[in-house]
Amino acid sequence: MTAISKPGLGTLSVWAGEEEEAPQKPSAVPVVHSVSFDYEDVDQWLEVALQKKQGHIYSRNTNPTVDAFEEKVRLLEAAEAATSFSTGMAAISNTLFTLLSPRDRVVSLKDTYGGTSKIFLEFLPRFGVEVTLCDTTDHEAIEAAVREGCQVLYLESPTNPTLKVIDLDRLAESGRNAGATVVVDNTFATPINQSPLELGAHLVIHSATKCLGGHADALGGIVCGSRELVQRIFHFREINGASLDPMAAYLLLRGMKTLHLRIRHQNESALEIARYLEGHPFVEQVFYPGLDSHENHGIAKRQMRGFGGVLSFTLKGGFDAVRASLPRLRYAHLAANLGAVDTIAGPPATTSHVECTAEEREALGIPESLVRYSVGIEDTEDLIADLEQALSHTAEKVS
Repeated sequence: MTAISKPGLGTLSVWAGEEEEAPQKPSAVPVVHSVSFDYEDVDQWLEVALQKKQGHIYSRNTNPTVDAFEEKVRLLEAAEAATSFSTGMAAISNTLFTLLSPRDRVVSLKDTYGGTSKIFLEFLPRFGVEVTLCDTTDHEAIEAAVREGCQVLYLESPTNPTLKVIDLDRLAESGRNAGATVVVDNTFATPINQSPLELGAHLVIHSATKCLGGHADALGGIVCGSRELVQRIFHFREINGASLDPMAAYLLLRGMKTLHLRIRHQNESALEIARYLEGHPFVEQVFYPGLDSHENHGIAKRQMRGFGGVLSFTLKGGFDAVRASLPRLRYAHLAANLGAVDTIAGPPATTSHVECTAEEREALGIPESLVRYSVGIEDTEDLIADLEQALSHTAEKVS
């Protein structure tokens, strides 16, 4: 008999998490909207409540549709366990507040997503947690900060919105040696392009709203990792109540059916567009880890299977050029989202770092002339032509 090999990421995107049988065996995972679940006797009910037997009691805690979503992402990330949340920021904040207590210390990067940065700069210090933010690509400085002692090392790669890349294997080893829990935000890369747990992380986080769902119609977040850590985070979430809605879980599940196909196309398209922009006279700099010119292209090649569908670039003429060029784009939503089938563009001031002031963005190394461009699944040549007409018009107007 021929042995069945481990399924690939494309197959897992379609089939993973959908093995549980339901009445009439529907081909699609049913949306279970019920708040609670009935039991015929108290003993069975009690066994489920004590987690001695599988089942559901109350949808703030667990739900069949949500379970299917968690299982799909768990298998894609090759994790022991996963738990989901109402948003990506709920996943990030619940994880940090589960792992950190007063007088603890967290080491992270200056280039984390704006909402994450706000937690580090505004909220955690109020609870007596010491926060150290290092220059993102200064690996020696990060390692030195970790050696001083910390409970959590929080990483993001590629970063939002400047697409910086860090050596996850190297830094995860540093965190583990210091006894820290290593957490990686994998939203930009997705499980198709990068596997942080295989590189040494303890936990991997996604804003499922973005690339996982891929259709800009459902909010969600998820954390994957060891059973012990995920159980702790699940307990915090079930009491604090940031639960994923079953309808959102269904939409995320449906979107993930095409995850592998979408990411493969977006990888190819983004690289071609980045190369085009790099040669445009009105573009100052392009940030994309797939380019040979990227500061850590070599690290990206080693730890990523593809470079993702998001890139960013700065324009000559500053924010006035951004303001003039974006409305000219025909094939791009001007919106605060990324990772969708539609192309989306916007500046950090209205997207990734809208919570920050211009001074805070400057301190984080994010120029006001930056445009974050999330490549959709449109024909690449149409997107390039669209950028060409917008940038040519702007160059004439601004110069």
